[in-house]
Amino acid sequence: MSDSARSALADVFREQAGRLTAALVRKLGDFDLAEELVQDALLAALEHWPREGVPDRPGAWLMTTARRLAVDRWRRQQRYQEKLTLLFAAEAADEPEVDDRLRLIFTCCHPAINREAQLALTLRAVAGLTTREIARAFVTSEGTVAQRIVRAKRKIVEARIPYRIPAPDELAARLKEVLAVVYLLFNEGYLATSEVPSRPVLTEEAEALAGMLANLLPGEPEAIGLLALIRFHRARATARFDAAGTLVLLPDQDRRLWNREAIADARRLLDRALAMGRPGPYQVQGLIAASHAAAATWEATDWPRIVGLYELLERFWPSPVVRLNRAIALEHVEGAAAALADVTALATELDGYHLYHATRAELLRKLGRTVEARSADARALALTTNPAERELLENRLLASSQ
Repeated sequence: MSDSARSALADVFREQAGRLTAALVRKLGDFDLAEELVQDALLAALEHWPREGVPDRPGAWLMTTARRLAVDRWRRQQRYQEKLTLLFAAEAADEPEVDDRLRLIFTCCHPAINREAQLALTLRAVAGLTTREIARAFVTSEGTVAQRIVRAKRKIVEARIPYRIPAPDELAARLKEVLAVVYLLFNEGYLATSEVPSRPVLTEEAEALAGMLANLLPGEPEAIGLLALIRFHRARATARFDAAGTLVLLPDQDRRLWNREAIADARRLLDRALAMGRPGPYQVQGLIAASHAAAATWEATDWPRIVGLYELLERFWPSPVVRLNRAIALEHVEGAAAALADVTALATELDGYHLYHATRAELLRKLGRTVEARSADARALALTTNPAERELLENRLLASSQ
């Protein structure tokens, strides 16, 4: 199979796997079986599509194949007819596939399940991320992630957690984690931890899910704030990579390519959320994104405001990554030396995070400490598999050696 054909198949698989899993879980009530059927259907596609071409409706082809595989598996079982009824009942009443995914997210985020296991299971079942990709997102081992997923599935069975969007009085207990899942889904799509620069299908899915959450919960400002945040970032999509696929960082982006209509829409959403008077981390991140969107140039950015917003964000969301981003903004207010002092203080917590080392390298370079900068860039390169980030770091290392 050619590289282009393999890439096209991979894109279809990423787009369809989560939807198919969610639909099968709804029909069958069995996570493990649903995932097995999805994997088998994808293997069948890998066999047939290179010869026959990708069908016009790949999702329908995969669902039909998964059903056939289920029938083959059950044919010799005593409860065969009962299971067939589950699989094929009420076809006319099927809801849109993306609704299945939202329902599955709420199921995975039941408060009876440990938070880390909630996120891992949801990213695996709904987003279709591999165990390896999830491990990278959480900066942990694949074995740990696999154990979390197994425990979460077992808990759903043991606690008989229903596959549905919960009643209104149950929503608050799950909303924080549901929003976190959609946020992580967007982040993985925006700048992937896997061997592709970005995964636009995932960013589209995240925006769709955030939109459904905002409609489902019109009085929840954080749901609206998350949708605004995603739209602010997606408005810059066309400026983030050049024609050769090279990553273009924010200071160098052509702001004429930004989607001003999308930015205005995101601003209206954010204003609506803020008017409710219950600020939260997604609204604060939306304000940071809005500040960047409002600046005509990188130099015109209101950096003191952004530093203050990161300080506010840390109150809602204490995190070394938030402190790292604050330090990046601080450079433009107090200089590289002050920023480097704050970054260096994060060494223990962020030593395994490639952007920590890339940031440190940039600051060291600006202070004339080129040998240390090269070492930091090399460390960052060793910690990322994203090809766009790797190219950027390799170019920096090459430039510093000349």
